This record gives sequence, C-alpha cells and structure tokens, in this order.
Amino acid sequence: PNPKWPGGAKVAINFILNYEEGGETCPLHGDPHSETYLTDMIGLEKSVAQDLLGTRHVNMESLYDYGSRAGFWRLYRMFTTKHVPCTVFAVGMALERNQQACKAMKDAGWEIASHGYRSLDYRGVDDLTQLEHIMRTVKVHEELIGRRPVGFFQGKPNESTRRLVCEAGGFLYDSDSYADDLPYWSLDTDQPHLIIPYSLTENDMRFVSPNGFHTGKEFYEYLKETLDALLEEGKEGRSKLMTIGLHCRIIGRPGRSTGLSKFMDYVKKLESELWVCTREELAKHWYDTHYPVGQGSGYQVPI
Repeated sequence: PNPKWPGGAKVAINFILNYEEGGETCPLHGDPHSETYLTDMIGLEKSVAQDLLGTRHVNMESLYDYGSRAGFWRLYRMFTTKHVPCTVFAVGMALERNQQACKAMKDAGWEIASHGYRSLDYRGVDDLTQLEHIMRTVKVHEELIGRRPVGFFQGKPNESTRRLVCEAGGFLYDSDSYADDLPYWSLDTDQPHLIIPYSLTENDMRFVSPNGFHTGKEFYEYLKETLDALLEEGKEGRSKLMTIGLHCRIIGRPGRSTGLSKFMDYVKKLESELWVCTREELAKHWYDTHYPVGQGSGYQVPI
C-alpha cells in the first residue's frame, strides 16, 4: 500500500538502539555460560557450547561492559546533539542494572520499547516462563520509566512469542519479523496485531559478522546507498520504511560511530523528503491510516 507518510515524505526512517548490556547470558546472572552473541569475539559460539559450560568468559563479559560504560554514552551524545529521534529496544534486566542510562533515555524523550526481560534465545523456553518475562519487563518499565512499553522485540523468539505478546495485552506492535519494507497486520489473533519489521542488513551487527562491514565508512556508504534507492522508489510512488539497527557495544566504538554520525548528517540534508520517527509514531500512524477494514476502530493502549 501507499503508506501515506506524514508531510508526503518519500521514506520513513527509524533508528533503533538495542540496549542489552546487563541482561546478556552470564553465570553471574544464573546462566550456564557467558554470552556468545554479537561481539568482536567472532566465532566463539562453538567454543562456548563445547568447552565453556559452567564457566565465565571474562573477556566476553568486558566486551558487553564496554557497551554500557562507554558505547551508550557516545551514542547518547550523538543522538541528542544532532536531535535525531530514537527507539530503544531495551532489555528489562539491563535497565534495572543501568538506571542512570535508563534515566538518560527517558529525559531525552526516546521511545523505550521492550526487548524482553532477558537477552536470551527463547526457542527452548516454555510458554509460562516466556510470558512471565514479558510481564516482568512491563513492570520494570512502569517502575523505572513511568509508563509501560507499547512495542516489543524479543530478538530470538519462538513460535509462541507473538501469541504471548498479544495475550499479555497493551502492546501496539511487535518487531519480530524481517518480512517486509512496510508495517503489516497479522489477523491470527482476536484483534488485528501490527508488525513493524526489523532489519538485519541495515544493522551494525554486520561489523561482527563474517564478510561484514570493516570500517565506519563502509557502514555509511551502505546506509546511504539504501536510502538513495528507497528515495527513488518513493519518488515513483512506492514509499517505504528504512530501519537502522544499532548496538552500544558495536557501533559505540569510536571508528565505527563516525559512519553513523556521517549518515545522520546526510539524513539531515534530506529532511524535507524524509520522516524520521520512532516506532511508536509509526504504529500510531498505521493504526490511524491503515487499520484493517471491518475490524473495528483500532486498539487503544492504556498509557
């Protein structure tokens, strides 16, 4: 469909900062081993699975610590100085352990969506535990931020995750999908449920993936090429959403962050053709403009 972005924008852009540091797998958190996912120790997964059960990997722990101690604050300064809207996918336990950062996000006016209570792979987690984690992270938001999250992204979901999110209630959208360039509706539940797809391509995780980005310049050039292509489509009447996924411990490194900063400056030059927004703003626009015909008047989330 024509998304009918506000102001006739050709492309909607959403920057997402994943705040996970403090909620990762770690024996100090009661887990069987240290985290293995998305750090500069590429290829550690098999080593941990085979050799490190029951032990701590202190180097891995400190790589995550960098995200909360230094990376977040570098990105916070960048977003706030350049006045760029941001959605945070925040892990509940990470917010509990880093309340100064939580306050900074709130004071900056960022949308703070839920990234679950733990940064875990939920494929082997039973429904009761997963639902308890969903409800627990809502409580964390209410206590630390003063409002519940309206968006949800598990990251490593299972086939029950979306159903459990809908059963929990109170969410405008989830982002556990990579299936489209635009938001879309799921009609598999009692009420239409909005899905705003995420992206693993316009994402700094490719810095720590084989054959991915090596420099901030490469990151900038790929984002610029993506935006240029979407702008051309938008001018032809096929407007889309561009999502940029970020992680404090990855893009928060100095040399990598320069590519993000340069891309933000490029976005600023094109402001008249773009809608730079949060995911909550996207969701409300989609409810107002594209709610499924014959499905009622939309779902009101208690705030």
